[in-house]
Amino acid sequence: MKSPLRTQWLTRDLLVRLLFPLLVIVAATAALGTYTAKRLTDRVFDRWLLDAAHSVASLVKFDQGQAALDLPLIAQTILLYDDNDLTFFSVSQGERLLAGRKGLPASGTGALTYRRGLTFETLFDGKPVRIARVDLNETGAQTVTVLVAETQLKRQRSTQELLVVFWPMAVLFFAAAGAIVLAVRGTVRPLELIAVRWSERSHTSLQAISDQDVPRELLPFAAALNDLLARIREMLARERQFAATAAHQLRTPLAGLQLGLARAAKAPDIVSARAVILELSQSTQRTARLVQQLLALGTLDPEIRSGLDFRRHDLVALAQDVGAVHADQALSKAIHLELIAPPQPVWAFVIPDLIVEALGNLIDNAVRYTPKGGRVVVEVLSNPLLVRVSDSGPGIDKLERQSVFERFVRGRLAQGEGSGLGLAIVRDIAALHGAVVSLGDSEWGGTAITIAFADRGGVGEP
Repeated sequence: MKSPLRTQWLTRDLLVRLLFPLLVIVAATAALGTYTAKRLTDRVFDRWLLDAAHSVASLVKFDQGQAALDLPLIAQTILLYDDNDLTFFSVSQGERLLAGRKGLPASGTGALTYRRGLTFETLFDGKPVRIARVDLNETGAQTVTVLVAETQLKRQRSTQELLVVFWPMAVLFFAAAGAIVLAVRGTVRPLELIAVRWSERSHTSLQAISDQDVPRELLPFAAALNDLLARIREMLARERQFAATAAHQLRTPLAGLQLGLARAAKAPDIVSARAVILELSQSTQRTARLVQQLLALGTLDPEIRSGLDFRRHDLVALAQDVGAVHADQALSKAIHLELIAPPQPVWAFVIPDLIVEALGNLIDNAVRYTPKGGRVVVEVLSNPLLVRVSDSGPGIDKLERQSVFERFVRGRLAQGEGSGLGLAIVRDIAALHGAVVSLGDSEWGGTAITIAFADRGGVGEP
């Protein structure tokens, strides 16, 4: 099952394609800026913590493996003093606390290693703190660990101050987004103008749309639209001409039928009435043939070729069937009707009913215009793949060989009744099959009409 068609919005698609990458760039820049600001702030404050830790470590003395800290009270007060953050420290050797707060964590997350020590984050007394750690290793003594910690209020404030730099970028983003929206709307405006000009037209107007004020990039679109309108105008003109000519062609036989019926009604006896009725029967057959040809033309359109049911069929069998239908017609004029074809089938992808119609028109024309005792030959060839109908009739003047394929056009030498539709039907049927119709002279001085198929065909079994 095919999915339903999704309506495309040009304005929306353009905005998405332009604004989405811009939004991604701004978001990525903001994320990178936040990370960089925090990283920079951490390094600055980490160095201060490490300096403080090394200052404390420099006061540690060793005596026979035992460490002692000589930290005056005034120095301890200076170390812990801070207007914004809480500062803690501890100096321990193994499990022995030399000075400071007990329980200060010696490890945590987000550790950064420096040449003089390391820093990390953890919780202490329920508060997030950053801790600098320095280890003192003395020969023959247990390691002394110096920890200096502080809360992160100054860090957070400094990070926020650095992030203020990115606010102008957000303003620029919204300004750029507004400019893009205005630019896209201005770009699509010419399309809207074309639509407005189209909607202002009457439903019966097919005149070309003016390309004034249309951007150069949209000129091919406007030209294609005007070309479509021109083709529609030509098609409607042909249809109107066809309808008018068909009405004219039907008017004459219908008027004849009316006159014949009036004559039959006034006939003095049954014999005279039967004679008139016989004439009416022949006229009715001609009218029925004309109507059949008109209906055939109405169903032929080369543009619907892809939707038709093409099947692999034997052209020899089709030619035999059509020839059998016209055998009595040829016999009544003592015309020799002959089929020349290979003994085996000649296969081609065709619509059988339409090929029968085309061959029927060609054979009917050939028999109709060939004098008594003449000759009509139907040929089927496999390579090249073609069907040809030749006759010994009066032929068609070379100057008329293109025009006779138009509707309601008959050759100057044509005699008897006829509508001028037969060859037009043959041309349209050939076009549906991708075939080419050509008209030439037969070897007996008459006409030879060939339908040459693009398919090479095949001989023998299907």
